[in-house]
Formats: sequence, C-alpha cells, structure tokens
Amino acid sequence: MAIEAALESRKWLGYEVREAPSATQEQLLAVHSSQHVVAVREHSRNRHPFDLDTPISSGSFNAALHSAGGACALAEELLAGRAPTGFCAMRPPGHHAEPRRAMGFCLFANVAIAARHALDSLGAERILVIDWDVHHGNGTQAAFHSSREVLFVSIHQWPFYPGTGAPADAGSGEGEGFTINLPVPAGSGADEWLGLLEHVVVPAARDFGPDLVLVSAGFDAHRKDPLADCMLDTEDFGTMARRVRALADEVGAPAGAVLEGGYDVDSLAASVAATMTGLAEGGSTPEVEAGPLAGAAAEQVGRYWPGVGGGS
Repeated sequence: MAIEAALESRKWLGYEVREAPSATQEQLLAVHSSQHVVAVREHSRNRHPFDLDTPISSGSFNAALHSAGGACALAEELLAGRAPTGFCAMRPPGHHAEPRRAMGFCLFANVAIAARHALDSLGAERILVIDWDVHHGNGTQAAFHSSREVLFVSIHQWPFYPGTGAPADAGSGEGEGFTINLPVPAGSGADEWLGLLEHVVVPAARDFGPDLVLVSAGFDAHRKDPLADCMLDTEDFGTMARRVRALADEVGAPAGAVLEGGYDVDSLAASVAATMTGLAEGGSTPEVEAGPLAGAAAEQVGRYWPGVGGGS
C-alpha cells in the first residue's frame, strides 16, 4: 500500500500505529438502517456490485467494518485525551454512503458513524466535520441534515459527482444553517480552497464551538488526480491540516482525520503524510485573501453564523 510505504519511510511521522477494530452493530445502526447493513454483507458475500461506481469483493464487508470501527476508535482516543490528533488511513471510504444506500466506492459512512458514536457514547455535544474531498460528502450530510449537533462543511468541485452540494442547501428543519456547502469550479487551486477555509469555515467554526473536529480527508482535489479537475498541490493539504489543527486548538477541541478519496497513489501518499504533519504541528499558516468565491460564500453563510463576513 502506497500510504503505508510512504509513512514507514518517514518513521510514521512520530504517530503510534494501531490496528482498527471492527465497528459494532450498535455503531452502524446509529446511522444506517438494518436493511442497509444486511445488504452490504450480502453484496460482499455474493461479490455483487451496488452500481458501476461501487464495486465489491468478498472482503469488502469486513474491510468496511474496520473502516467504520477505526473512525470510531479515533474519536474515542481524541475525546479521552489519549491522543492530541490522529489519522485513520482506512479504505473503503465512507462519505458518499447514505443511511440506506451505498454509492461512490463507499459502503458505510465512516465519519458520520464516528460522529454519532461521539455524540451518543463519548460525551460530545457539538462536532465539526470538514470534508475537503473533491466530491461532495452527500452521505455525511444526509446523516445530519436536520441536526444541530453537527456542523457539516464541504468544499467540493461543483457541478460534479454526486450532483449534491449546492450552496443553497444549508440543512433542514432544526438543522438549517448547520450544513455549509462551499462548491468550487473546476480548475480551482489553493487560493480558492484556502480562502474558503480561512474566511468561511474558520469563523463559522468559532461561532459553533465544537467539542471535536473531524476531517473527511480526501485527496482527489490534487492536481495529479485522474478523477477530478482541481489544482491543489501536496503542500496545500498540509497547510489546510495545519489551519484545522490551529482552529481546533483555539476552540479547545481535538482534531483528527479519516481517509476518503484520492486515486493517484503517489500524490495520495505524499498528501496523507503532509496532512498528518500539519495536524501534528498546527501553528500559523500564510495569510490568504478572501477572493470573490469566499466573499460570495461568506455573504450566504453569514446569515446563519455572525462571525462569517460580519453577518448577523
């Protein structure tokens, strides 16, 4: 595995290596229907793909259990204060998996399951999820669309797969305002992504005051990735991670990341290492101007979060 080789060559960047446990039935059913869990098991047993974008093998169910379980274990370690940060480097990814549907390579909604576990069993009351995968995290959004317990923020290429994530979608019911969709056009690079992070995500997160910060860390916005059209470089992921860690320190919450997409193996491995370094170090990052994209987003998001763009 390219990521493991890259981290071994870097002596795991000082991180302690742990095996991911399997998710429990209780953890899965807090987000997914029982019918969905059975379907994933049966599709894996029969090696029958869910769709063209979601192939499956006889080992997929077990792998998905460990992906979700690893994310839950990460939340446990962070909230117990046993680790200042962490990175769950598991596949399959999870942010496209909806409560009743597998899609987009995703079988179980790993980050959503970890967030729900933290809320139900670990004493957390407010969780910030930052999804910087190039594709919109429709599954995570669906799990908390009407909830005020999770502030879900997604920066993603749009219009693009899976077709969700319009800026006007801000959540529903009691959760209105607790979904922040920040689409960027194809060709967007560090100026756009870092501008949105600094001038929209960070001030909204300050207003929210999370107990835990989880990153859906996809790396398919890298300029070398074959499945998308954004232009981030390896060091940009490190900068975003450093800024997220600094934000988490500011609000007094631990921060960790869970692997999502990324399909150029060399840039994926290097970007994971850069992210892990940024999460471990935190600290200041270069100043970035808001720019027109962040300015427009701040105007909309500021209707819900007064700290964003001077909204009220």
